[in-house]
Amino acid sequence: MERVLVVGAGQMGSGIAQVAAQAGRRVTVHDVAQDFLDRGRETMRTSLARLAKRGQLSQDEAAAALARVTFSLDLEPAREAELVVEAIIERFEDKARLWRSVSDIAPEGAILASNTSSLPITRLGANVRRPERFIGMHFMNPVPVMQLVEIVTGIQTSEETTITVEAEARAYGKTTVRAKDFPGFVSNRVLMPLINEAVFALYEGIASAEDIDTVMRLGMNHPMGPLQLADFIGLDTCLYILEVLQEGFGDPKYRPCPLLRQYVQAGYLGRKAGRGFYNYA
Repeated sequence: MERVLVVGAGQMGSGIAQVAAQAGRRVTVHDVAQDFLDRGRETMRTSLARLAKRGQLSQDEAAAALARVTFSLDLEPAREAELVVEAIIERFEDKARLWRSVSDIAPEGAILASNTSSLPITRLGANVRRPERFIGMHFMNPVPVMQLVEIVTGIQTSEETTITVEAEARAYGKTTVRAKDFPGFVSNRVLMPLINEAVFALYEGIASAEDIDTVMRLGMNHPMGPLQLADFIGLDTCLYILEVLQEGFGDPKYRPCPLLRQYVQAGYLGRKAGRGFYNYA
């Protein structure tokens, strides 16, 4: 593939654009406001500079990767895209609306991939004209650092599409795993109940946030405690994914902890808000 359109210039979208550009792709990043695009460009510039400082790529390679990325306030670049990756807010209605628009513009042979972390690929794919070309391409955060891409196939997704997307992810230096279209796929179906149980332990006063995380880091050899990880992901995102799991499976074991819901209602969303289970102010 030569031309990639990434929709969404946030942390995930800018990271996806960066790794695609580092792989030699000509990338366009689309978002709805210039401020978002400017922030995405700065995120990429900072990330590439950090990699160059560590010696993981040269200054020239970093500059060349950034030069391969352009930014757009409209969706017209979809007309020439061979791959469109969507990384917008984790809300079904917003994603479905976007995919209906992209599907009308993108060429017939384009592959359409959602970076959703929990929403049904089959249901999202019903909003495009060629659902056999629609797939889940779930990158991990932060994208330039994390090696995994979860490839999620809907009922309609063709094997050809799956093989092509796996090869594309590997070209970005990633390792791929296949997951079928069940709520939360593999990653969040396993991770979110762990985080939720850690929140319940805090809610019930079993231990402090610091001690709960220390148990998991030193006792279970996790690189980051579950509450610290929840702050990094965003508590609103964790809550939403748990609600998707509970609705999708109809199983009370996915019921979000009341403390998690209270924190989100209070605006304590984690690192991005300066306050979550920890205070980052």
